[in-house]
Amino acid sequence: MEVLTARPRTIFGKSVKNLRNEGFLPAVAYGKGLASEHIAVPYGEFVKVWKAAGESSLVLLKLPTGEKSVLVHDVALDPIKNTPVHADFYVVDMKREVEVDVPLEFTREADAGKASGGILVKVMHELKVKSLPGSLPHSLVVDVSHLQNPKDAIFVRDLVLPDGVAAITDTNEIIAIVEEQKVEAVEAPAVSEEDALKNIEVIKPEKKTEGQEEEDASVDAK
Repeated sequence: MEVLTARPRTIFGKSVKNLRNEGFLPAVAYGKGLASEHIAVPYGEFVKVWKAAGESSLVLLKLPTGEKSVLVHDVALDPIKNTPVHADFYVVDMKREVEVDVPLEFTREADAGKASGGILVKVMHELKVKSLPGSLPHSLVVDVSHLQNPKDAIFVRDLVLPDGVAAITDTNEIIAIVEEQKVEAVEAPAVSEEDALKNIEVIKPEKKTEGQEEEDASVDAK
């Protein structure tokens, strides 16, 4: 389990910018029946823990009030830099089931649709499940190599979930499917009547010299 140490936070509003400048991320920890705790965690450590645990693995958060098992429940990102600016930690009861979105990890993608030249389409990227906090998987592996022909698909019901973990998402939902690769016909650009007339080659009669005209007249007279 990843470990993260927090310190109390008394800075709010626009002043949290100073906190971020000091290398800390403003956050809050809360849970069912618990009072919210406004805290700050070292930014670098948080990013490392978040990357390792995601939002479906337990983290041991050392709070001013004691150690708590938490989930990274929500992370607000800077709209321009796409970096964390605030985090929510949900304190779990190890004896109560929780509902989380678990990432799907696709394997052997290059083999999917290989026999028919089809294209693999990932319909889902995470699956909502419920279980006791201690049974939550970090991710769910989905082997798609056996999907070969168009319409071949993996449904939620096809996944083998760890013991104690149940899918909340409809079991008839498609996770991934092979679709036929369509080749779009390239149409010739439409040509207007005006443009078509411009492209017609007009052969003009050759202009005759004065001598040629007299010769033609002599021939006609005969």
